[in-house]
Formats: sequence, C-alpha cells, structure tokens
Amino acid sequence: MSMLSKPIYGLLGSYFEQLFNHPVRTKAITSCVIATSANLCSQKIAGTKKINTDSLVAYGLFGLIFSGPLSHFFYLWLDRITEDRRFKQMLMLLGERAFFAPALSALSLYFITRFEGKTHEEGVKNLNDLYRIIVLNNWKYLTLPVLINFRFVPPMLRVLVANFIGFCWIIFLSAKRRKVEQRRRQAEEKKVLE
Repeated sequence: MSMLSKPIYGLLGSYFEQLFNHPVRTKAITSCVIATSANLCSQKIAGTKKINTDSLVAYGLFGLIFSGPLSHFFYLWLDRITEDRRFKQMLMLLGERAFFAPALSALSLYFITRFEGKTHEEGVKNLNDLYRIIVLNNWKYLTLPVLINFRFVPPMLRVLVANFIGFCWIIFLSAKRRKVEQRRRQAEEKKVLE
C-alpha cells in the first residue's frame, strides 16, 4: 500500500462512518462543500479574474440547507415506496427524474439568486429565464449517470457517486446562470446608452 492510499482510505472510512451515523448532517455538509467548490471551479474555468464570493456563499448555503437534506429524505422515501417491487431501479429513476430533478432545479434557481442578495423579483426572473433549459439539460445529460448509479453502484457508494455527478452538474448550472446574467447586464447597459 502506498503512503498516499492510507490517508485516503482513512478519510473515506471516516466519511462513511459519519454518513452511517449522521446521514443528514453529513450530506448537508458534503453538499455545501461540493456546491461551493464546483462553483469556484466553474468561475475558474470561465476565466473570472475576481472570484464572486456572493455566488460561492449562495451555492454553499443552497447545498447545506436544501440539496443535502432534501436529497436524503427524498431518496429514503423513494427507496421505501419502491421496496420489494420488480424493476426497483427503473421506478427510482422515474421518480427521481420526474419529481426530484425538476423540483430541486426550481428551488436552486430561485434560492441561489436570493442567497446572492438579490430581490424576489430577480429570483423569479432567473427561474423564468432558466428553468426550462436547466430541467431539459438535466434530463438530457444526467439521466444516464443517475441510472448507472441506481443500477450498478452498490448502495453504500451511491452517495459518493451522486456527489461526483452533482459536482459536474453544478459546474454546468453555474456557467448557465453566469451567461444569462451577463446577457441581462449587457442588455441593461445597452438601454442606458440609448
């Protein structure tokens, strides 16, 4: 065993222990860290010269308050209602794709905007401008990874795989939101100049 693998195994072991003993707290904190780091990564990829700390805090708060706890309770409920059923993974996939993904997308578009310190009207405008495209892209790009997670990943590792999927998705979501905000700003500047 290499010197690097021992700390990684220790960290994973500690994570799984916390996940087992304190699932809601662990998922909330993990979701906060993942959302914040994915948003930071998205800003770096976009070549942002000055990091938008309001955005980092907003994504972190959304992960801590909504994404982590809601996903825990939703998947617990989904597992319970699909228990002892044929095609369990397919039913779980349909439930997740039809209900959870659209609901979490709506919550994220509104509350991340609000957590950035913007008004209710801006949150609703952001929701109206982006909801359809975000949900369609979520269904388009995340259905296969979610299916693979339900179907082939052992239950003990599903949260870890879902975290990786979430990290990638938040990078995409951050980029989409940033582009819409830039277009909106440019349109406002153009109106002022006219």
